[in-house]
Amino acid sequence: MPGEKFGWRHRIAGMAASWVTSALLVVYGITLILGLISLKSPNDPIADPYFTLMELLIVLMMPIMVLVMAALHYYASPESSLYSLMALIMMAITAVITSSVHFVILTVSRHAEMAVMSWTSILLSFKWPSIAYSLDILAWDWFFALSMLLAAPILKSGRLEITVRSLMIASGFLSLAGLIGVPLADMQIRMIGVIGYAVVTPFLFLFLGFVFKRSMG
Repeated sequence: MPGEKFGWRHRIAGMAASWVTSALLVVYGITLILGLISLKSPNDPIADPYFTLMELLIVLMMPIMVLVMAALHYYASPESSLYSLMALIMMAITAVITSSVHFVILTVSRHAEMAVMSWTSILLSFKWPSIAYSLDILAWDWFFALSMLLAAPILKSGRLEITVRSLMIASGFLSLAGLIGVPLADMQIRMIGVIGYAVVTPFLFLFLGFVFKRSMG
């Protein structure tokens, strides 16, 4: 059951934001698959137009995803509010890091003068190792994973909530597992994390939208 502070505005916002997030994640997933198929080598970075579209989708999606977690915080019962608040904070950190990274790559890295600088690939490329890639892994494989795992205990009544809870746990642990690829310098192993935050999540947010809708009575 939703908390006492969960009003109709929270319900509408949570429901709409969850479904929009789910739809954007589906588009992101399709774009990712097409980008991976286009690669000549598994170690190559995804090229345009797929890469640019993925960047734009992430920047667009992150504030909406934070809104979902804010609605979930209001949905949480008083005894679960600590978990929901921490989940919201972790998602906000994810949004700040990944939005900053992808906005910089979309803007600064596209300038011609940046291409001739030897340090550009170390700082701004999405080919391992680079600072931008490392920060994005930190955002999704750590902070996003923590957000999902902290949010999972909030949902515990009824089949629909338990389904979302299971998807959150799966998403969180798969995202965390992607970190294994960092010490091994193997970004193919890191794709485990991508499954957690790009494959599981469209279903997660779709069903979470129905949880909010059901709370409308």
